[in-house]
Amino acid sequence: MAKVMIIGAGGVGGVVAHKCAQLPEVFTEIVLASRTESKCKAIAEQLSRPVTTAQVDADNVAETVALLQREKPDLVINVALPYQDLAIMDACLEAGVDYLDTANYEPPEEAKFEYKWQWAYQDKFANAGRMALLGSGFDPGVTNVYTAYLKKHYLDEIHYLDIIDCNAGDHGQPFATNFNPEINIREVTANGRFWQDGDWRETGPLEENRSFDFPAGIGPKQIYLMYHEELESITKHLPEIKRARFWMTFSDNYLKHLEVLGNIGMTSIEPVQFEGKEVVPLQFLKALLPDPASLGPLTKGKTCIGCIARGVKDGVEKTFYIYNICDHEECYAEVKSQAISYTTGVPAMIGAKMMLEKKWAASGVWNMEQLDPDPFMEDLNKYGLPWQVVEIDQPTGMED
Repeated sequence: MAKVMIIGAGGVGGVVAHKCAQLPEVFTEIVLASRTESKCKAIAEQLSRPVTTAQVDADNVAETVALLQREKPDLVINVALPYQDLAIMDACLEAGVDYLDTANYEPPEEAKFEYKWQWAYQDKFANAGRMALLGSGFDPGVTNVYTAYLKKHYLDEIHYLDIIDCNAGDHGQPFATNFNPEINIREVTANGRFWQDGDWRETGPLEENRSFDFPAGIGPKQIYLMYHEELESITKHLPEIKRARFWMTFSDNYLKHLEVLGNIGMTSIEPVQFEGKEVVPLQFLKALLPDPASLGPLTKGKTCIGCIARGVKDGVEKTFYIYNICDHEECYAEVKSQAISYTTGVPAMIGAKMMLEKKWAASGVWNMEQLDPDPFMEDLNKYGLPWQVVEIDQPTGMED
């Protein structure tokens, strides 16, 4: 049916390649490209069918354009670093190719998660007759689609939204991050923000926390309020929302290490001079930490990511919880990766499938909650991320 180019050969890129390879009727040709082609070749050796590999510096627009013009894909799946989003979007526009990513653009010099830079491409993509789908991972991504699905089928209006991300897995390492350490630590050490009554409220990093009892035997875990980019797009496109928050679990061990590293300046993104060279402490720390892709065979346990939405249906207040449970060991058995990469990579494949099958087909720049959730939700059940919706009639601890 179509040719796809995957840019990025980290943990998520590997999952996307595996999942695309499983659907030859949709993804008839696959090109896997990265700054380090050897990583692409290592992934290609795991796949059930041949794929093309290529070397590309995604920061270099001209180089990316040349590769796109040579390979002529119908769609680029960008699972490189968020810093590279705009360069890859520019290359797609110049080469006449549709675009998809899993995380919004972030300027390298500032830990700032905003869609404004990518939303500014709306007219460029619309005028070119091309589609850009933003944030087709899990959070953002599936959580946006969950919200749209609840709005379409369960609630006339959503007034209160809590997105809750739990990783109850254990990799046995003293300190490691389950996805790119630089992005992970920049997120966690930033101030928390949430939407309330038409404005943003701010908290200190991980300042607000509480206990939440997770399903599937995971049980009570401490969750911490953070800022996450889907809050920006969801509150823009569902203006009736009075409050929207994002929460994530962290182990005490992780938080203690992070506190110590922060106290000695290792999580800073401000360059320092060391032996005549400029070094960014966080980038140096990244080089010392385990590659997230190496955690796959070590990680046991489950993830649970979902949305609690409270609103009205036919004038009656109701609360629904929609969520997915994913098992780290089952993910590794299928695609040689743990559940954090799996829960991001599978939705990237499904978003691409929606675009290539023209179930989601519109020129311009789009967030996930703007599109029909039903075919995407159906494919989540088919391709490894089954979900459940339950109505809640007891307090969850998230009401205040």
